[in-house]
Amino acid sequence: MKNIIVQFSLILILPLLFVILVNEYSRLTTTDKSFVRKGVTTINPSIKTPKKCSWYCHTDTGYCKKHHTHLLKNHTSKIDPFYFGIINSLHNAGDYGLANIIFLVILFPALIYVLLIKNITIQRKIKKLKNG
Repeated sequence: MKNIIVQFSLILILPLLFVILVNEYSRLTTTDKSFVRKGVTTINPSIKTPKKCSWYCHTDTGYCKKHHTHLLKNHTSKIDPFYFGIINSLHNAGDYGLANIIFLVILFPALIYVLLIKNITIQRKIKKLKNG
């Protein structure tokens, strides 16, 4: 039982630590000038550049798609309805930033975590039944 709790805790904590490590490493190694958005200093600049995504791409998705989505160019017609559907839903919630945090940072990852744990639990039961 203790082993299961440790595994499930690691499944929850390791992805969060990975995201934090990548962000902090990016913050340390970036030479671009950051900017302040709503009182928070960002890692990325807000300049318009064809070389890489910036906060400008957050505001102008068309510019980003034109200059930065080389691998996805053939698939944007399939992705766009979902992408813009999510963006429009977040805007329609009233407070885009808060809705973004609630749904994309808390609820959606929590759903994925619960489904993953359920999957692992079912797989263990199947393995136990097969082994007698």
